[in-house]
Amino acid sequence: MTLQSEISFEEFTKVELRSGTIVKAEPFPKAHKPAYKIWVDFGSEIGTKQTSAQVTINYTLENLIGKRVIGCVNLGTKNIGGFTSEFLLVGFEDEGGAISLATIDSDVPNGKKLH
Repeated sequence: MTLQSEISFEEFTKVELRSGTIVKAEPFPKAHKPAYKIWVDFGSEIGTKQTSAQVTINYTLENLIGKRVIGCVNLGTKNIGGFTSEFLLVGFEDEGGAISLATIDSDVPNGKKLH
């Protein structure tokens, strides 16, 4: 695997990776690949945003609720199968291609920026 080109620290500070809590998850049958519709509470300043995520292998709808996650909230919107994605839920791909979400294991308030 090749690393992408370097970016400056100033460029990195523009990336808004924020803490949040999954508050709602639904099936997304119109998605081309198996996915869920997911809503995350990013705190009072940002609010709740929605996205689509291909995380059906490692997660059920039930075990997503309450999960503390990280999302990039300043990428703009994207239409995915008629559903507006408002942020990017981040995670890592395993050897089989399944996504494991990047999560938060301590009591960080929703909306805090990753440093």
